Amino acid sequence: MSKAQQILDALGGDDNIIDLEPCITRLRVEVTDPAKVNDSALTAAGAIAVVRSGIAIQVIVGPEADTLASDIEDLR
Repeated sequence: MSKAQQILDALGGDDNIIDLEPCITRLRVEVTDPAKVNDSALTAAGAIAVVRSGIAIQVIVGPEADTLASDIEDLR
């Protein structure tokens, strides 16, 4: 399974994602249900950290954020 697929699954799947944008070292994600986001699975997939604020999730992944966002969009 690709890293992008692991992150997509850990975010609760395509149906849980409202918006996803890369921002230098992180993926900024707006989700429908934050309870479906699995922080430990995101870390296992390579995330450095996960920051939550309501329905906004920031997945810190380092300089590969643009590539991962593109790969995740291809999976959606």
